[in-house]
Amino acid sequence: MTALASLRTAPPTALFGLAVLTAVALLALFAPFAAPYGEREVVAGPFEVWSDVHLLGTDNLGRDMLSRLIWGARNTIGMALITTIIAFVAGAAAGLLAGTLGGWADRLLAWIVDVIMAMPSLILALLLLSIFGPSTGILIGIIAAIEATRVFRLSRAVAMNITVMEYLDAARLRGESIASILWREVLPNASAPLVAEFGLRFCFVFLFVSSLSFLGLGIQPPTADWGSMVRDNATLITYGDVTPLLPAAAIALVTVSVNLVVDWVLHRSSGLKD
Repeated sequence: MTALASLRTAPPTALFGLAVLTAVALLALFAPFAAPYGEREVVAGPFEVWSDVHLLGTDNLGRDMLSRLIWGARNTIGMALITTIIAFVAGAAAGLLAGTLGGWADRLLAWIVDVIMAMPSLILALLLLSIFGPSTGILIGIIAAIEATRVFRLSRAVAMNITVMEYLDAARLRGESIASILWREVLPNASAPLVAEFGLRFCFVFLFVSSLSFLGLGIQPPTADWGSMVRDNATLITYGDVTPLLPAAAIALVTVSVNLVVDWVLHRSSGLKD
């Protein structure tokens, strides 16, 4: 079934999620052209009300809120996507390898992952960021290392279920290498749950980055970020202004949209009928 035919049979929820993600992705990619003002440009006084000049008003420093929202999409989603890819590649590779090899390698990797997962993710991230500093590279590395443990657990469990199949025994009898078995036998049969896990893991990373930015240890100012935008403009809620809720709503909308698309992809790959 082609991609176009799949879209025609997609439920309305999946189409809604795809439409939202496509629009946000286009805004993020073309932020320099879509944003009315620069990311760090002070264009008016602090907390200007919504007007024809500034459609969503200005923030605590007088920067255009609409422009900051558009630039924040590029920074927040971009960092979450890069971090998710790193965590997914590292965790899936280690998990599939451990589940296929078994023995001491499997036990050692599983023990390391269990030790990391025994500590609360947010507390561990805050501790490491306070030690190494909240630079972009450090932030990506810490979150990727924490989230890779979750991907490892799933991919290891999937690989262990595949290793008992007869076609894997046949591959071993043919003398195929471990790399060949992983690439040609294990990975294709583990693709469905791994694709779903990638989408869900992106949601967790996206919320993780936003949470750390809200606490002041994520993406650092003056870089636009949805989490820090909520914190910087939170005082407006006292006066009944919904402006601080806009970046929070953007975070929720992207998260829900990704989950809707992931549910559809998982439903299709599972072969279940409506």
